[in-house]
Amino acid sequence: MNYLKLSIYSLLFAALLISCKHHEEARRPISSASGTFMKKSADRNKKLVANEEDVIKKIIKSNPKVKYYATPKGYWFNYEEKNTTETASPRKGDIAYFNLEVKDIKGSVIYSESDLGPQTYYVDKQDIMMGLRDGIKRMHKNETVTFLFPSHMAYGYHGDNKKIGPNESLIVTVTLRNFVPDPSAQTAAPAAQTPTTASPKPAAPKPAAPVKKDTLTP
Repeated sequence: MNYLKLSIYSLLFAALLISCKHHEEARRPISSASGTFMKKSADRNKKLVANEEDVIKKIIKSNPKVKYYATPKGYWFNYEEKNTTETASPRKGDIAYFNLEVKDIKGSVIYSESDLGPQTYYVDKQDIMMGLRDGIKRMHKNETVTFLFPSHMAYGYHGDNKKIGPNESLIVTVTLRNFVPDPSAQTAAPAAQTPTTASPKPAAPKPAAPVKKDTLTP
């Protein structure tokens, strides 16, 4: 009888060990598969960026007479017309007025200046192509600059849902006509007042300028 009980207990203990081991092994492939997927995705993105940069570098190399400047953001530009008399550049909150033309990386026009018309951009307060967001702040008034944007500085993996496809590098030429401070962000300096017993009434607050959508797309 004791032998029977011992056999039953042994079988139950063995079944318990097998069950624990099964659950432990079943969890492993999930994290392993997840890590593998993330690594493959990161590798694909790196390869895509490297391929786009290689194409852009070939364009730069094929035009040795044109001086291109590399930026920390990962795009390049050259001056078509440079204004050496101006030192100021657009800052956050300024309103920039410019024209632009957008080409694919082979030089075919996607959007012409006439397609897009004059552009108005509230600097750093408006959705716009990432490369232009940074590039316009490098420009001076009355300058024309051509930018070479890899897709991650343009419209990324989704394109613009119109003429610009996924993962498409772009050649963008911008003429910055002018930029001015946003009038709605200006606050009048308080006028000097003689001390009085009555406190002046505060001015009514002005509504903030609305955040506007990307104006590049016609």
